[in-house]
Amino acid sequence: MTVVVAAKDLSPRVAISNASVQLKTIPVPASYPKIYFTRTQDVLGMVPLVGILAGQALTANDVAAPNQAAGVQSAYLNIPTGYVALTIPTSEQQGVAFYPQENDYITVIATVTVGSKVATKTIFTNVHVLKVGTPSAGVNASPGSLTIVVTQCQAEIMTWFQAFSALKYTLESYHDYAAQPANSTPDAACKDVGSAKGVTLQQIQAAYPSLF
Repeated sequence: MTVVVAAKDLSPRVAISNASVQLKTIPVPASYPKIYFTRTQDVLGMVPLVGILAGQALTANDVAAPNQAAGVQSAYLNIPTGYVALTIPTSEQQGVAFYPQENDYITVIATVTVGSKVATKTIFTNVHVLKVGTPSAGVNASPGSLTIVVTQCQAEIMTWFQAFSALKYTLESYHDYAAQPANSTPDAACKDVGSAKGVTLQQIQAAYPSLF
């Protein structure tokens, strides 16, 4: 029987790509349950539930779709080295209705009220949307959250603004996506999670003086 086998050692939680698998003919007893895959496209994007050695046949017991693999077996998020994933709340009016999708880019606008002064400013641009949350109701409803890719330093700033301001998001034109940063290398200003030292009101005021 010609079945799908691992072209290299496969690790749990790492999504299977086209280069990870190949077809190979192996002997299969006639009475053996039909749990093999006969087409490589049937396993693309799935995640191994256990380690699978090179040359070993993939079976339905060893792999699962990311949304079916529970707990520690679910797929790793595709977060570049030096960055983190942060989930932010959204709604129809806050986040461009139901339009933001995975791999879109958004900007973040903050509105701060200090006494009688109200000011609005764009605080982040070119923010990569990694995942989109579940719609609150109905097929065309807005998702309840967006999972974005930022540095840990940016995550601290975003958290501050979530607590002390009103946030809105705009969706950037897909025509501009080719020019967006790919987060392929760590940010020199915040290379890893250890670079984040916290933020204070004074630091936010210094970084965004027009809001205060």
